[in-house]
Amino acid sequence: MAKNLELKVKISSFDDIKARLGKIRIAHETTLNQKDIYYKWNNGLLKLRAENGECHLIKYHRDESKEKRFSNYQIIQLSGEDPENYLSEILSIEAVVEKKRELFIYKNTRIHLDEVKNLGKFLELETVMVSEDQDVESEFNEVIELLDLDLNDELRCSYRDLVIGKS
Repeated sequence: MAKNLELKVKISSFDDIKARLGKIRIAHETTLNQKDIYYKWNNGLLKLRAENGECHLIKYHRDESKEKRFSNYQIIQLSGEDPENYLSEILSIEAVVEKKRELFIYKNTRIHLDEVKNLGKFLELETVMVSEDQDVESEFNEVIELLDLDLNDELRCSYRDLVIGKS
């Protein structure tokens, strides 16, 4: 199972973050249009991600009560006709999250600037653990420092939780 360390912060504007990214020469990789459909599931989170014409089923576990937000996750790519409709016939939908994600990458850290429908703007960090001996926390903390992020603003939940709480 893959593993990463995560951070989510609600922000009012992307301008300051983009300026900081530019100063440290972290380039914009791509823009992703994502629709995440979360299903009721008792063993963590399960979602279908429809992204720029492709679909992936993602299951993950994250303990929001721990100091560091590590996620263990698995991703499988789905093909065939309309995976969204297929899954909605056999699984109960819990929440739908639509977002436009601007992706930046620094070493093994994915930096997301997310415009989430009905929720606003967010910055997310995901430092991917590529080996057991990797010091993932050092890189994660380096990015936090480079972007001058205030950890007091951290949100310890998924977009799913925010959507459900808003309904």
